[in-house]
Amino acid sequence: MAGGASQRNGAGHVATHAPKLVDVPVTLRPEIASLAPYRQGRPAAADAFKLSSNESPFPVLPEVSAAIAGSQLNRYPDGAATALRVRLAERAGVTVDEVHVGAGSVSILHQLVQAAASTGDEVLYAWRSFEAYPGIVTVSGATSVTVPNHADGTHDLDAMAAAVTERTRIVIVCSPNNPTSAIVTARDFEAFMAKVPDTILVILDEAYREFVTDAHAVEGMPLLARYPNLVVLRTFSKAYGLAGLRVGYAVGPAYILDAARATMIALSVTEPAQRAALAALDIEPQFTAQIDELVARRSLLRDGLIAQGWRLPEPQGNFVWLVTGEATAAAAELLERHGIVARVFALEGIRISVGEAESVEKVLAATAEVVETLREDVGIGGLG
Repeated sequence: MAGGASQRNGAGHVATHAPKLVDVPVTLRPEIASLAPYRQGRPAAADAFKLSSNESPFPVLPEVSAAIAGSQLNRYPDGAATALRVRLAERAGVTVDEVHVGAGSVSILHQLVQAAASTGDEVLYAWRSFEAYPGIVTVSGATSVTVPNHADGTHDLDAMAAAVTERTRIVIVCSPNNPTSAIVTARDFEAFMAKVPDTILVILDEAYREFVTDAHAVEGMPLLARYPNLVVLRTFSKAYGLAGLRVGYAVGPAYILDAARATMIALSVTEPAQRAALAALDIEPQFTAQIDELVARRSLLRDGLIAQGWRLPEPQGNFVWLVTGEATAAAAELLERHGIVARVFALEGIRISVGEAESVEKVLAATAEVVETLREDVGIGGLG
């Protein structure tokens, strides 16, 4: 039937179909249309090591698998994740209302930014940091304000405090910082908090806190009673090896987390995710042993890289950061030839996750070739 013609439907009514104007696109928010979606770490070939996503290299523990197997997949999950929140509240010494569970800590970050910032507002964070931050802020309608890290990959908290304006609604602090793996010290964080007005939400992103061995590092949970504008983010994706189930949590003031809960997609934390997280807490010593092993592998990587001449931030996450500048693409290609798939940040550097035991030697062999081949290239700022 020709465009614009009428036809009678089953109820006897006449429906008129207007011609489709295929050359006129649907109107979208321009800032969203131009926003690049988040890209996860590239997969690796069967004979390569995928060290691009900071995942746990250990297989799922039997107790966690058994807990997941008991899920009733034909039923909706507990939308409030009550049992998990109760357990986490007991661990943190807070009330249940002061704990919020989401589909990964990044989803809670989305919710917090939606709850506290909008058009005309500013969200402040260090850069480079977690690459999802800019997109999250743009989606909320707010504006990102970024402050460069120090040369050693640490946050410049003095400059961040100086960048706070009357439009600032949120400040995000990432420790250990992704991708540089550098910490914020407790002393520097407390000095920073003294400069930030209580009306500004401070989010301490501690997705990698379990891997920290530096005694001077900030730890958010004990500080919650001191700072009424602080929310701490944690996740089960990294140290607990549940990246595929997407479960994270926040601890902070109940009214702030209530606002985050109001913005969340209902029932987004699945029953298998909740069961797995509870099971993981039951067998925490087994994960502690895995963390210790990863920290030992991290030390081997760090020492080997320094011996090769690399200058790198002291790694405190489950990854190391190589500053490769203009030679980044060439360095990444050499890594791939050795079967190492890493996270590449064009013209800046390469993040390499701590993976299987067998991967350590292969990483060091690859980085040794990078040193030999590219040391003289302009932009290899990470080599001594």
